[in-house]
Amino acid sequence: MRSDHIYDDSTFETFFANPPEGIEMEALDRSRIPRHISCIMDGNGRWATARGMNRGEGHKAGIVSLREIITACVRLGVEVLSAYAFSTENWKRPAAEVNLLMHLFAQTFVDELPLLKRENVRVVFLGDLSALPKRTRDVFEYGLAETSGHTGMVLALAVNYGARAELARAARLLAQDALAGKIDPCDIDEDAVASRLYTAGLPDPELIIRTSGELRLSNYLLWQAAYSEFYITRTYWPDFNRWELIDAILAFQGRDRRFGGVHNREVS
Repeated sequence: MRSDHIYDDSTFETFFANPPEGIEMEALDRSRIPRHISCIMDGNGRWATARGMNRGEGHKAGIVSLREIITACVRLGVEVLSAYAFSTENWKRPAAEVNLLMHLFAQTFVDELPLLKRENVRVVFLGDLSALPKRTRDVFEYGLAETSGHTGMVLALAVNYGARAELARAARLLAQDALAGKIDPCDIDEDAVASRLYTAGLPDPELIIRTSGELRLSNYLLWQAAYSEFYITRTYWPDFNRWELIDAILAFQGRDRRFGGVHNREVS
């Protein structure tokens, strides 16, 4: 499922020109870019608080960072970029913050649609959109339709998403199919479960990036992250940029991914 929108060397070099000290672009192996990069975008509120701003300003700044990471991933040839935008647990936040987030989701999607079209990005959503306010849901559905024919990178936005809820939903769908005689319970395997997840048809994330220094998955992609590589940075999401992304990919490329097997150097 390689992206159809791969940039030539000149465009790539322009976007990644003048790297800061410590980032060695010549060390990047562009033939080993992760197919699917997933971001747990954490720290918007703390970023704002540290600057004497309200949390809403942090969420707005986080949108700017996401825009840059989308553009960077397109130029890197990433097939799927997924981002944890709003969890099932986030409904517990103050109502004013939740309402602001729902407004920002809708407004941002409208504002960013030209970028998504220009970059040939196809949008999909992970999560139960039925619980969202009608305005937000309508905008999301419009964006899905507008980008459905795009053949470049997939942007998978996790909104009202929880991994346990996703697995429970998959179990219900399998049970319904079994009751209807569409599947024999004895034939339920890992592929059958995966095909009922929100991520059906997408590769599992090879690299999961979490900002703000937290060391947990927070009910995110529990099934899909079985063999993901994790990269944790203390940087708050609004400060996470293309160079932080390159740093994460360089760390990924330096790891030996064995998938339960032996070390690569031991394989003849």
